[in-house]
Amino acid sequence: MYTKKVIQHFTNPHNYGKMEQADAVGEAGNPVCGDLMKIYIKVDGKNIKDITFETLGCAAAIATSSMVTDLAKGKSLDEAMKITNSDVAKNLKGLPPMKMHCSNLAASALHKAIENYKNKK
Repeated sequence: MYTKKVIQHFTNPHNYGKMEQADAVGEAGNPVCGDLMKIYIKVDGKNIKDITFETLGCAAAIATSSMVTDLAKGKSLDEAMKITNSDVAKNLKGLPPMKMHCSNLAASALHKAIENYKNKK
């Protein structure tokens, strides 16, 4: 059902944990399935210097959260805003159709963190 890449990111998630003194936080959730994601960012100039996540959800939710942090780390805020759910799923080598909403949540949480940061400035 899941690709090797999804299983790798689920069993050994990258950038996991709450970031103390984050510059901004973005949150996305799905009340139907119960998934909840928080993305924390630390910004240096216009670039995402550090990024972490906390996710309560299924294997796909954790894997997509991990992947979106990998994709965004080191990118400019503008580049990171262009990361889509399709980018997340493609880099995980695919997701089952019923789990594609997890990639939407991950991209949405990232975008909300960036918007949160920009609104503070």
